[in-house]
Amino acid sequence: MAQTVQFLFDFGSPNAFLSHEAIPAIEARTGAKFDYVPVLLGGIFKATNNRSPAETYAGVKNKREFHQLETERFVRRFKVKPYAWNPNFPVNTLNLMRVAVAAQLEGVFEKYVEAAFHHMWVEPKKMDDLEVAIAALNSSGLDGVGLLARGQEPDVKAKLVANTQDAVERGAFGSPTFFVGTEMFFGKEQLREVEEMIAS
Repeated sequence: MAQTVQFLFDFGSPNAFLSHEAIPAIEARTGAKFDYVPVLLGGIFKATNNRSPAETYAGVKNKREFHQLETERFVRRFKVKPYAWNPNFPVNTLNLMRVAVAAQLEGVFEKYVEAAFHHMWVEPKKMDDLEVAIAALNSSGLDGVGLLARGQEPDVKAKLVANTQDAVERGAFGSPTFFVGTEMFFGKEQLREVEEMIAS
């Protein structure tokens, strides 16, 4: 049986996008399967008193530049396309993440994940604008209106809250976070360690 790795993600994180781009090759090399778990990054930040790198790096000499260098190295190492900075950042991803749960229930999760990451970090849009989001999802062959409506259902909202609370209880403080069994890894750079642990 293939080993399962949990990938806790929020579409608002460009590093989650880069991880998503790198994961298929890791799955192919190792035979492992990454289980995508939608979480709300804002909820995790609130529960852990954390802030986004854009905030924490602000005013720190050389740190933002190093983060850019680190991203360039990641892109080369994992042979993935870089993200296009979303000019609307930060985007409120509450509805997008609720719809991720809805998409799981509706059987269109993989297609939705590809679409949402694409419209956030490949052809970036203001995805917290409902009309923009609906048009974007429709253009990707999804039922934007139906999915956004399903995302407002109580069971969907409750599931996203539960995923987020569980992530914090297990030690998560941001996205992307990975779990190999009980071992937690944070950040796209630790995908190397994730792969090493799978291989061992």
